[in-house]
Amino acid sequence: MTNDKTDIDNKKLVPKKFLKKPLLIVVFVLINVAVIAITAFSEFGNSSNAAKLTDIRINWWFLVPAVFCFLAAITAEIYKYVLMMREMSKKQKFDEKRASKVARRTVLLGKYYDSITPAAIGGQPFQIYYMRKNSNLPDGVSTSIPVFGMISGQIGFIIIAAICFLFGSLSINNAVLIGTACFGLLFYAFWPVTVMIATFLPKATAELINIVVKFLHKIHLVKNRKATIAKVEYEVNEYAKCVRKILKTKGLFLKTVLLSVSFHILISMIPFFVLTAFGGDVDFLPCFVTTVAVTSAVYFIPTPGNAGAAEGTFFVVFSALSSGYIFWAMLVWRFFSYYIYIVMGPIIYYKMHLEKKHETKLKENAKA
Repeated sequence: MTNDKTDIDNKKLVPKKFLKKPLLIVVFVLINVAVIAITAFSEFGNSSNAAKLTDIRINWWFLVPAVFCFLAAITAEIYKYVLMMREMSKKQKFDEKRASKVARRTVLLGKYYDSITPAAIGGQPFQIYYMRKNSNLPDGVSTSIPVFGMISGQIGFIIIAAICFLFGSLSINNAVLIGTACFGLLFYAFWPVTVMIATFLPKATAELINIVVKFLHKIHLVKNRKATIAKVEYEVNEYAKCVRKILKTKGLFLKTVLLSVSFHILISMIPFFVLTAFGGDVDFLPCFVTTVAVTSAVYFIPTPGNAGAAEGTFFVVFSALSSGYIFWAMLVWRFFSYYIYIVMGPIIYYKMHLEKKHETKLKENAKA
């Protein structure tokens, strides 16, 4: 593998090694169970008015399309990574089966780390580390793929949200939600927009960063202005180099953005089917637009998985149900949007442990 001086420092990205012994795996799983239990209790523990599960009437057939939307969304996201790996390794022999496996674990474990770390900061560093170690691609490419995977995902959501706010906001009779959603979208758009500007207009980017950091310094959100500017400029330049790598491959940018748009559309459709399954009488378009608006509104909440804020804000979506049904409907929705990634993380890690154990045994047998 080639080492590029401009690549992100590998040492900063490598998580501490663990899961070497079965006991550590058990502890790791228990920690994840505790995270789910604590989060679920904090989000839903005060729902004393929830109806008894035995009294709930659910139209299970409407949960089938919800499951389909989730699986199709994850498939689109995984394929996006496979596509980037294939297009950026044309000069090398491409192993489709291996790439699919690496892409699947990169996506799912990335979402797992996003779900358990504040402000979803843990996913991308792990994705870069995992791809560098397992993809057989040069370090620069292994860094570029997760970086652009995130940026294209943000661009995809911005496209959907902008369309919804421009043409569908009239279907939402909640001015506070729309205002908060627009603010959240600006917050959400800052990083990808800055990176894209830096890709083509580096001088303008430096001025933009300077203005924003000065403002944050004046309102006492940034202490060391010069150090912050230097750090942000470095990170933006690194991201811009990753984007330029992607743009060199014809058509790849458009394909990845379209797959990201598909991912967000499918995920944003899930609340409609969950609501319908629990007997809610809602129209698709208002429900979809409200879901996008709420997702945008809670983006800047720095808790893992937007826990706490997401449930309170998404009450706007699920308020079409009777009070006893809201608890269970939101619990099902949170499973698709959050808990499932925490469940899948330890399962994938355990499978990786078994594979490593099997490989070690094969090597020992070969030596014997």
